[in-house]
Amino acid sequence: LKDSSKLVNTFNVDSALLMHHDGEGKITDYRHWQIPLARRFRSLKLWFVLRLHGVNGLQEYIRQHVKLAHEFETLVLTDRRFEIVGQVVLGLVCFRLKDSNAVNEQLLQRIIQDGRIHLVPSKIGNTYFLRFVVCSPDAGSKNVQFAWAVITELATDLLTGKKY
Repeated sequence: LKDSSKLVNTFNVDSALLMHHDGEGKITDYRHWQIPLARRFRSLKLWFVLRLHGVNGLQEYIRQHVKLAHEFETLVLTDRRFEIVGQVVLGLVCFRLKDSNAVNEQLLQRIIQDGRIHLVPSKIGNTYFLRFVVCSPDAGSKNVQFAWAVITELATDLLTGKKY
């Protein structure tokens, strides 16, 4: 393939929340070279999930993730340094330090460099925040507790001026 950019631009599925990686453009990303990630194939993915788990299984899976997201929300609300941004929906919790956007960006960079958990950022208007998403089939309360411990540890280090 002489000019892969035409193929990549045809099937590109990037969104704004995926645009924070330092290595963007340096590595060939083969996920854009195929049709299955296109919107028309989403119904096929849903069909397989329903066949595999059934409606009741899928409902239980979603309820468990909603419960874990609310557990994380409770943890955020107990720490005066943090705030919830928007409403907790399904398994998504948007939160931030009650500080500047720059400090929240620094927190995300520390989380990425640390490598124990993965979060992605987003921005609405002029408000930069982090997104915690419960999406693993094996996710449990211990995973939520672990993620929160990492976030608070790195936030404390950042706010007290500890170098990373």
